[in-house]
Amino acid sequence: YAAYEALSDTLQRLLSSLSAFHDGGGFRAIARDDAQRKDLETRQNAVHPVVRTHPVTGRKALFVNSVFTKGIVGMKPAESRALLGFLSEHVATPDYSGRSRWRKASIAMWDDRCTQHRVLADALPEYRRMERVTLIGDAPR
Repeated sequence: YAAYEALSDTLQRLLSSLSAFHDGGGFRAIARDDAQRKDLETRQNAVHPVVRTHPVTGRKALFVNSVFTKGIVGMKPAESRALLGFLSEHVATPDYSGRSRWRKASIAMWDDRCTQHRVLADALPEYRRMERVTLIGDAPR
């Protein structure tokens, strides 16, 4: 929420009127079996609003990601790259980050509807094991 709320009213209005192409095709490479790969192939591409309203809190958040968001609908490629580059840099600033102090058996959970997961390579060469659980939820609006 904080990254969206820190933007000017003018930029918030512009972004609220935009949708973006998302491509989750990279998950095919880590699919565990043919059924999972086939499922990912059928729903890997989607168009979502750039700003989504959280269905529980009613608050707005940026819904773009430097890995999955590939372009802004209706924009020329150079415009789209510039805007997505700005947004990716904006959400990655420390002002909008939470950090975990990891200990043995630590668990972290977050709500992808208003939070982005970003790994910093500041604990190398420590071992990190990650199990991902994604719930089927509501359509972004």
